[in-house]
Amino acid sequence: MPRSFDISADCEGNVEAVLQAYSKEDYWLARLAASGVDDAKLESLRIGGESGNDGTIDVVTLQVIDSHKLPALITQIHRGDLCIRREETWSPVSGGIAMATVGGSIVDAPANVSGSAELSPTAKSGGSRLECRITVHVRIPLIGGKLESFIGTRLADLVVAEQRFTTEWIANNT
Repeated sequence: MPRSFDISADCEGNVEAVLQAYSKEDYWLARLAASGVDDAKLESLRIGGESGNDGTIDVVTLQVIDSHKLPALITQIHRGDLCIRREETWSPVSGGIAMATVGGSIVDAPANVSGSAELSPTAKSGGSRLECRITVHVRIPLIGGKLESFIGTRLADLVVAEQRFTTEWIANNT
């Protein structure tokens, strides 16, 4: 049965600055390089949607973790390197808030992540807060729930690390 997680993290950059970073190829390349995985690719970055001017940001990445670095829980059920494809589609800022649909899957495995994200201003700091509602679904009998919890915990850590990276990138690149 799928498990849902609420995840949030703050960024010192305001909503507009974060979305501006998300629209830059060099941001994504730097973020992927800093992700700690063994191989990472920016598969696509499309600004403006199908029409080229609707203000959306569509991003697809592929991250690979070498098999010898995977926890035993994962290697028991998955042979080889772990390839994770992530997709995000960000709306333009409206009313000070940007919304996204997010998704991910482990290539050639019965596991996927889906959800939504909201990037909103934080009044006290002038920065922004990313709030995600993520559902993890691992379709493996008996241990799927354990894997869903494991993935959800790692996603929470990942969101915090990525917002920390975004704060630093904005400070150094604007």
